[in-house]
Amino acid sequence: MNSDTPAATAFQTMPIAASHEHPNQFALLKQRRFAPFFWTQFSGAANDNVFKFAFTVMVTYQLSVSWLPPAMAGLVIGALFILPFLLFSATAGQLTDKYDKTAMIRFVKNLEIGIMLMAAFGFSTDNIAVLLLCTFLMGLHSTLFGPVKFAYLPQVLSERELTGGNGMVEMGTFVAILLGNIAGGLLVAIPEVGHRDVAIACVALALVGRVIAGYIPAAPATDPGLKINWNPISETWRNLKLAHGNLVVFRSLLGISWMWFFGAVFLSQFPSLAKEVLHGNEQVASALLVVFSIGIGTGSLLCEVLSKRHVEIGLVPLGAIGMSIFAIDLYFASRGLPASEIMGLGAFLAQPAHWRVLADLGALSLFAGLYSVPMYALIQLRSQPTHRARIIAANNILNALFMIASSVIAGLLLKSNFTIPQIFLFTGLANAVVAFYIFMLVPEYLLRFVAWMLSHFVYRFKVTGDDNIPTTGAAILACNHVSFVDAVLLMAASPRPIYFLMDHNIFKVPVLGWLFRLAKAIPIAPRAENPAAYEAAFDAAAKVLKEGDLLAIFPEGGITKDGTLQEFKGGIMKILERTGQQGINGPQGVPVIPMALTNLWGSYFSRVEKNGAMVRPFRRGAFSRVGLNVGTPMAARDVQPQVLRERVAGLLV
Repeated sequence: MNSDTPAATAFQTMPIAASHEHPNQFALLKQRRFAPFFWTQFSGAANDNVFKFAFTVMVTYQLSVSWLPPAMAGLVIGALFILPFLLFSATAGQLTDKYDKTAMIRFVKNLEIGIMLMAAFGFSTDNIAVLLLCTFLMGLHSTLFGPVKFAYLPQVLSERELTGGNGMVEMGTFVAILLGNIAGGLLVAIPEVGHRDVAIACVALALVGRVIAGYIPAAPATDPGLKINWNPISETWRNLKLAHGNLVVFRSLLGISWMWFFGAVFLSQFPSLAKEVLHGNEQVASALLVVFSIGIGTGSLLCEVLSKRHVEIGLVPLGAIGMSIFAIDLYFASRGLPASEIMGLGAFLAQPAHWRVLADLGALSLFAGLYSVPMYALIQLRSQPTHRARIIAANNILNALFMIASSVIAGLLLKSNFTIPQIFLFTGLANAVVAFYIFMLVPEYLLRFVAWMLSHFVYRFKVTGDDNIPTTGAAILACNHVSFVDAVLLMAASPRPIYFLMDHNIFKVPVLGWLFRLAKAIPIAPRAENPAAYEAAFDAAAKVLKEGDLLAIFPEGGITKDGTLQEFKGGIMKILERTGQQGINGPQGVPVIPMALTNLWGSYFSRVEKNGAMVRPFRRGAFSRVGLNVGTPMAARDVQPQVLRERVAGLLV
């Protein structure tokens, strides 16, 4: 269907990467650039699970197939569905980068209709071989759609919308999975007409998805000249090497893949947990899936609120901590339950001990949502647009490998006489170890977590004018210096990493010094004290700007001792001189963004008393209001220390 037809006005027309002036992430559902895509994705995920669950129930409970024992049916169907992710993800990534993403989406939805018509024949005739083929083809359908899904969003959403958009998609996916499983199970169980009804539902969902896909606006190719390599093995290896070229992105891919490993352990054990540990029937197993899905959806939606509509990767360590805490508590909540007869949902809910299990499961999945959504958004934001889809394809390959590994490891643990609660304990402890390792490899996650905690639980931090902080390209952030945590608060305000040029003495402060070294802050000493270190600092600052990153400086040269704005030193001019000599940002030079921290003077981390800072905890009480006012950028040619000081002083009013 042509998206320019009159019917397309059912959705509000919005240009690509439109303004983010809307109240919250739910408002995206009223906009044409997002709503048709969301419902297309939703219908596809629902159809996957209607088909898979109905097929699984059919071969497990309703048909006797000598060559496919019921105990193996779920494993075979799951393996067939995931196999295309290993075989064809690399090709799918290339196709998505080369062609218009909307055209790719419509092609995939056309393919889905053909597969579901074949599946309808299989359901109607109880032809297991045809349905197994359709399982593989639906896996191929999802493999092709995966890179499109995550490459489309950063092309049509701004940086401030990306977390909310990913949260909506993540929430919608898990709701669709839940509804698909419920619908598939209910339909296939209807006597005499169940198989026919499943066939109708699958074809209908495919048709609805294709109609909605007709309203998705064009999303032009990012690398139309790309030559497709059809060899899946060599291209898979090439994609992994491509992803490894950006270490932050690659290690984030590993972090997401670990989340899928973690989640697969729990999802695969729900039936056994319900029956063998909780002594519940199929309704109880379904209730566990419902709680898990609601938790993931809730955590995904909370990301935009908690991140203040930025890509806030500080939520990732918070999510990892919660995942481990509640996975470990799930072990303690479920290990000592007394044996009983198999009970229904009502009897299960009547026992208070079971509510702790449900609470742990809901909280665990909520924190998994907080963990995954910012990581996806970071990968989308930091990947080079011309090969973003291939990076997503590499992610899908790694996800599949980690999920297979989770099944193998869980199986080995069960064979080693681990109980299901012990497997949960093992996974929770392993998650803590893996998370710590990742955050040491990529300290930006840990630094942003500290910044997020400080700006939410020590101060009530409000940023005004944050649109003036550029989301791409080099810039110098010039801010007044009020306390020992100024740099941490600037980290919390910026959607991008910041490199700081800081007095070398601050690195001697316990804990904070370690954090600043972790953040790769640049120490600077007075020229009279250490000429070599002085020059090396300016060389390092110029290198940061040459690489297109943000550099923050405190032009006063030290923390104010009386709360007033001190005179600005000439270091800013030396930096601009070097960037001009190197031609960074061309003739216009590097922009300078004036900033002012407000109401921070007098707090625990500022120098107020003769004994200095950090001598009386919560001097002004917890959660005191502080702010950051960000001014409009100044052209390099207009910057002089006194002029810049006046601009910063004006922001303090």
